Amino acid sequence: MEYEAVIGLETHVQLKTKSKMWCACPNEFGAPPNTNVCPVCLGLPGSLPVANEEALRLTALAGYLLNCQIASFARFDRKNYFYPDMPKNYQISQYQLPSTLNGYLDFEFNGEICRVRITRAHLEEDVGKSFHFENTSGVDFNRAGVPLLEIVSEPDITSPDMAYAYLNALKEVLMQGGVSDCDMEKGMVRCDVNVSVRPKGSKTLGAKIEIKNMNSFSGVRRALEYEIERQIEVLKSGGRLIQSTRRWDDVAGITEEMRTKEEAHDYRYFPDPDLVPFAPTEEWLNEVRKRIIELPLAKKQRLMRQYQIPASDAEVFKSDPELCSYFENIAKDAKNPKAVANWILNNLRAKMTESGLTLSSLKFPGSYIIELVNLVDSGKISSKIAQDVFSEMFETGEAPSKIVEKKGLIQLSDTSAIEQFCKQAIEANPGPVADYKAGKTAALNFLKGQVMKLSKGKANPAIVGEILERLLKQ
Repeated sequence: MEYEAVIGLETHVQLKTKSKMWCACPNEFGAPPNTNVCPVCLGLPGSLPVANEEALRLTALAGYLLNCQIASFARFDRKNYFYPDMPKNYQISQYQLPSTLNGYLDFEFNGEICRVRITRAHLEEDVGKSFHFENTSGVDFNRAGVPLLEIVSEPDITSPDMAYAYLNALKEVLMQGGVSDCDMEKGMVRCDVNVSVRPKGSKTLGAKIEIKNMNSFSGVRRALEYEIERQIEVLKSGGRLIQSTRRWDDVAGITEEMRTKEEAHDYRYFPDPDLVPFAPTEEWLNEVRKRIIELPLAKKQRLMRQYQIPASDAEVFKSDPELCSYFENIAKDAKNPKAVANWILNNLRAKMTESGLTLSSLKFPGSYIIELVNLVDSGKISSKIAQDVFSEMFETGEAPSKIVEKKGLIQLSDTSAIEQFCKQAIEANPGPVADYKAGKTAALNFLKGQVMKLSKGKANPAIVGEILERLLKQ
């Protein structure tokens, strides 16, 4: 019997705010333990929370970016449980009335556009972080109260690779939208996985296994690869799977059982009496809508359509908004935007990496790239000479036309002069000439190279090829 996986993800993302969710303590990473704390985030008696409006705005913005419905009435609830990293013994979250719900994310996977439905993206607070030493344990509450967006997907994911693609697409949307920095090394993105297996073609879901403790997207993929195989082996051997929670051991590459649960845990949710429900006005939502960006996938598709560039080029621009903006500012005035893209991606980026310069510190305006492309397209200089011109333009900031004029680099298109160079190359290389006449067409490229050397790179390559073929057939 063949089995298939059914996967849903719960992604927790820290929001990009300056302060915490319910108090004015800084929302920052790396401060000494328990220094960014106050009575509110420590849950001391008598302290009262006040909602961070920017966190509310970012939640609505994330909802728009994920094609969600924005609730006209949202409420905060207390999720009651005891754990050392939760100072109040309850977590302020959203349960019955979340801020956003019923959305979806489209992304590329295996050459197709896939859609994963978003059940809800609700706002809550993060908890502290536990540390375990040789003989003692401690808790750092700097993270407690940081605004956290929990994005819950429907079980629309069918493989570990698809889960990986979904998470990267989600991260790209949230980062480019300014919702979160999504720095996994700083714990800004954490993910829990719900996975089950069932006979292929069945509509009945298998026992849901939750996997925790994954701190990277590659860890999610590896955990799913292991867990799906484990579940299938249990069923094939006649065993029974029950609903449970497991942890991922990234070093050992295995999942381990933490606890079983025949039914969902009862967190005794009830409305938080210290926080009023939130009902956004149309004016407030209009201000949020002004921050909506073009989604990365839509941007990639538009770039390919508008500028006729290949998918690989559009993918790079999609992933780098600053470089994409630089390209579009140039390409809008270019006759050959595809060539502009090639120079930016293949030459400019390499030079910037080599020199350590940024786009804002370049010595030349973007219009010079159009000028260089036009010089090549008009046949005034060869693509080989253009490489040298670009290097000097990058170093000095001088216009390509001035560099070409100053150095006398105008491409030679005089057929009689080129024919003389071709004859010299043929006379000096009888071996390759014989190879070509014997049917080895690659020898022609060698002869072309010799002509280019004789002309110091100035000969028009197209004309060189035509003349060489004519002379060699005589």
